[in-house]
Amino acid sequence: MKVNEKELHIKAIAGDDDAFLAVMQLYKEPLLRTALAFLRNENDAIEALQEVTYRAYKKIATVKDSNYLKTWLIRIMMNYCQDQLKLRKRFTVDASGLETVSAEDISYLEMREALATLSNEEQRLIYLKYFQEVKIKDIAQSENIPEGTVKSRLHKTMHTLRSYFEDKGGSDHV
Repeated sequence: MKVNEKELHIKAIAGDDDAFLAVMQLYKEPLLRTALAFLRNENDAIEALQEVTYRAYKKIATVKDSNYLKTWLIRIMMNYCQDQLKLRKRFTVDASGLETVSAEDISYLEMREALATLSNEEQRLIYLKYFQEVKIKDIAQSENIPEGTVKSRLHKTMHTLRSYFEDKGGSDHV
């Protein structure tokens, strides 16, 4: 993290509105990517970014370590998106129309299906490590668990995903 980023984080956590807006602008793209990965809809992702901005603004003073502000924001986004997906599941009505689906969509759907078999905690670890490329030590800090625990949970979760795909007849996804 650059020195000016760290200063920005510290000012935002201290309640500086301009610094908060600068932080949100700085992390807008990774937050939107996170929302799109979960929600698969640009309008929903933009709405999620707005909601997360509001939630982060209300709670930013609770961030204990400025080094993990980005991870904290992504975690808020992931939790919000998971809540939205649960709501959708509750209110989804099956459409009876047939659509053509690309191979990319099928792979995405298979991966979503596999990730859905994991607990929220396991999904969060996989997402942080492999989709956002957060370092293990940073995950450990943000999750408040030892690095060794992060490594063992990731190993166990990857084994679960491999088993899932092997049971489905293919192992080239993970």
